[in-house]
Amino acid sequence: MKTKHLLIAFLAIIALLSGASVYMLDYSLSYPAAERATAEHWKQRMTSENPWIRHWMDSIYTHGCVRDTFVTMPSGTRAHAIYMYAPEATHQCAVVVHGYKVRAEGMLHIAYLYNHDLGYNVLLPDLYGHGQTQGEHIQMGWNDRLDVMKWTEVANGIFADSTSQTRIVLHGISMGAATVMAVAGEATPDYVKCFVEDCGFSSVWDEFEAQLKDQFSLPAFPLMYTTSWLCKIRYGWSFDEASQIGQVGKSTKPMLFIHGDKDLFVPYAMLRPLYDAKTVGEKEIYVAEGSVHAMAYSNHRSAYTERVRNFLLKHSLAP
Repeated sequence: MKTKHLLIAFLAIIALLSGASVYMLDYSLSYPAAERATAEHWKQRMTSENPWIRHWMDSIYTHGCVRDTFVTMPSGTRAHAIYMYAPEATHQCAVVVHGYKVRAEGMLHIAYLYNHDLGYNVLLPDLYGHGQTQGEHIQMGWNDRLDVMKWTEVANGIFADSTSQTRIVLHGISMGAATVMAVAGEATPDYVKCFVEDCGFSSVWDEFEAQLKDQFSLPAFPLMYTTSWLCKIRYGWSFDEASQIGQVGKSTKPMLFIHGDKDLFVPYAMLRPLYDAKTVGEKEIYVAEGSVHAMAYSNHRSAYTERVRNFLLKHSLAP
């Protein structure tokens, strides 16, 4: 009888963990197209948080400067991006990558920095399962690195001419920054010159562990382990392999690290380990004092712009 009770208890625990893992994976990564906010929502939010971009944004849309492009990724996914040419001809280009449950239009404030203030060409992709790109789940910047590498090829094809290739900076915020760091650990073409990561997480495991504790007051064991295992089965990657800090450790090209010191969503404590992990190639760090998650530019526009401008100047991406 005791053995029977133990078996029942064991099976109940397995069933509970299985159900909890399915819930946590869907809660974190499921993102049906019907749930996505519209482009108009994000345009309005960007002008509300960054009112100085309003006139520029009205102008680029009124005059048809914002263009759409669709490409098929190696995975077969039909992916979307918007892009805009610089006010004057240049080979300088920024590929600007959005965060979790955002979309290309949610990065128009950073597009303003590059296009209006620095005179760059800009391409803003919708990551897998976001905006107009196909997919029903979120990849947390991991497999997104492969798509963003493809988008750098697309940007070079759009903005290069017969005299020269483009000179590209990759700039991401939050999950977009995690994507940029993941790209940085791969072999990238010579036209990709440097990276700017703003409040990216050190790994998917670290971020989910922090959120599990913050939102549900739960420890990592055992739920993180079973959910990661389920993610591997369902989506082909696990939380522990999706290591941005590992990719940074392999990176060789210049990188600017930015983080708000009041960030709790992607904890500020992740910044220094990421910065220290980069041991090859030039690096800089900018702490946005008083800023919560993803608000460094909105809170510190002038200082943020200057830090980015000076970083680019050092690495032959002068406006």
